[in-house]
Amino acid sequence: MTKTNKPRLRFFEESPGQRHVEAHDRYLYSRPAAQHKVNVIGTGTIGMEHMRVAALLGRVGINGIYDPQPASVATALDEYAKLSEETPTVYSSVEEACNASEADALMICTPNYTHIDVFEVASQSGKPIFLEKPMATTLDDAKRIVEISKNYPGFIQVGLQYRYKAPYVEARYEALDRGTLGNIHMLNMSEYRPPFLDKVGQWNKFNDESGGTLVEKCCHYFDLLASFAGGRPRRVYASCGRAVNFTDFAREGVASDIDDHAFVIIDFDNNVRANFTLNMFAPTFHEELIISGDRGRLIANERFDFQNEDVARSEVVVELGEEGASRRTDIGYARPIEHSGHHGSTYMEHIAFADQLEGKTVDAATPAQGLWSIVIAVAAQESARSGQPIDVQSLIDTHGLETVIQA
Repeated sequence: MTKTNKPRLRFFEESPGQRHVEAHDRYLYSRPAAQHKVNVIGTGTIGMEHMRVAALLGRVGINGIYDPQPASVATALDEYAKLSEETPTVYSSVEEACNASEADALMICTPNYTHIDVFEVASQSGKPIFLEKPMATTLDDAKRIVEISKNYPGFIQVGLQYRYKAPYVEARYEALDRGTLGNIHMLNMSEYRPPFLDKVGQWNKFNDESGGTLVEKCCHYFDLLASFAGGRPRRVYASCGRAVNFTDFAREGVASDIDDHAFVIIDFDNNVRANFTLNMFAPTFHEELIISGDRGRLIANERFDFQNEDVARSEVVVELGEEGASRRTDIGYARPIEHSGHHGSTYMEHIAFADQLEGKTVDAATPAQGLWSIVIAVAAQESARSGQPIDVQSLIDTHGLETVIQA
């Protein structure tokens, strides 16, 4: 049956009462045929999320997978079989997965400390690459990725997907596109959440493998703050610590050294000031962004009580006082999208990825933007260790980043 540009009625599409409608009669329920094929390298938690979202969106199919852990491969195949009738090819090496002619693009979803090595292999293919955040664990490795990206024949998209979360998309529209708040002067960002989850090998409990908490987890937020500030970070001051999480955890006799709470202050060169608060021993999830301008204030927040299996609750509040109409708006994506991963932001990230494969211009994170998020995070971690504010330009000069920072 010919399909025009009709909406997907996903509730009815999955309803038991509609399962008698066979494929040839599906019109509003029909799934798009994948126009592109991708190989997923790394099939742990985030790799399986990308496979799930790809099946839900339908524009980019999963051609194949690679992971050195047999249990990860088996679980990924089992979960994907619930979503698709197609069985991905299982490759025996990174090289084989990257160079397979059947795949149009690659997704790198491996542990943080492996990103640079996998990327070096993937970049030999010339194929479009999706590289999960943080794109690297050190500034030198991040620099190398940006250097490669400068003359790379395909696009490279970095997985900083929080820019696609519904409340932050709306905040961007109000604060930057509409200019509702006037000139922005202050940014406040916070995340309260439970500890890092278990990973294969528990790599996320160690600074040298994760990059540190402020690199691993908080690069998302530094990417957001930088985009709203509209300037270049000038000085970073931070205080971090370990209070609750993994204080009794050791792997092969080596104790975990990951931080579980932090305060970070960022001064930008346009006199915008930002602060970030992290708490990783909270019972539920709560994120909040406050943007203060000379005409008003915007509050964007998201609450997710996973203990009670609740859906995420998000809202955007615009407070203009005598300058205009104030309002409070509940905001979110359709439930199947919201449940697919990271409250719908991964789904929207996949739309950007598919659009780029089709030659469209999108606002997806570039390697240069990924580098900036790591610059702020590394500066914060160095500040916490030294107890002194870090001059960002000095950090850039020390690592020779100036030549690539504007890539």
